[in-house]
Amino acid sequence: MFDVDDIRDWRGQSVVDQEGSKIGNLEAVYFDTSTDEAVFATVKVGLVGGGRLIFVPLIGARVAPKHIRVMTDKKVAKDAPSIETDGELDSAAEPGIYAHYGLPYERGAGGERRLGRR
Repeated sequence: MFDVDDIRDWRGQSVVDQEGSKIGNLEAVYFDTSTDEAVFATVKVGLVGGGRLIFVPLIGARVAPKHIRVMTDKKVAKDAPSIETDGELDSAAEPGIYAHYGLPYERGAGGERRLGRR
């Protein structure tokens, strides 16, 4: 895994699936509030001046000089939960993002949200 502070340096770079097909461009990183590890990225997809931000897991992701390769299929990613390009992730939507990728989800011990944006 890569350091969560470093992944932000790739903002705007291409995000590709495991076959090398471009999904979109990295917009932000969401980290697990209990472990401080990067867990998801938002990837901008759609038309210039519009579009939406989809959530893509960073588990097993690899970085290269001009792209980030994620271990999910482009079609699965394109069908992922999304937010508007100027939107915010609602805490009620967190479980759906994890479920879309078959990942376990648990709130913090005090009921706090699991994802924070960087």
